[in-house]
Amino acid sequence: MEKYRFFEHTADAKFQAYGATLEEAFTNAALATVTLMWDWKKIEKKIERKVEVEGKDLKQLLAIFLEEILYLLDSKNFLTGAAEKVRVKQEGSRYVLKALFKGDIYSDKYEIYGDVKAITYNEMKIEDRNGFMVQVVVDM
Repeated sequence: MEKYRFFEHTADAKFQAYGATLEEAFTNAALATVTLMWDWKKIEKKIERKVEVEGKDLKQLLAIFLEEILYLLDSKNFLTGAAEKVRVKQEGSRYVLKALFKGDIYSDKYEIYGDVKAITYNEMKIEDRNGFMVQVVVDM
């Protein structure tokens, strides 16, 4: 199964990420997001960052999860190379996501070729159709 696919979109970037589970689709959405900025396969997985976010619904949870990649880049110069152990559960009326990002601190050995400014709710979808698909548009 392919992890993600990019689509034409005016001014911004749009992708769909896929997974047998919701967690796998969220994981692949994280990889698609970083693909717009650097080659995640080339990032050494030397540092681990625990992630815990919550949202009022799955769309907000997805947006906040992907924004965490941008936050870690901006605040810690952290380049995400993998998203692992992604777990989503509902707690009362909220959704909680826990995950582990693996990566490295930016240095000259890595090439950054794009800049995702924000995750948007524009055209965002989360669908369960014999596996999960999440669709995201990001502001570049």
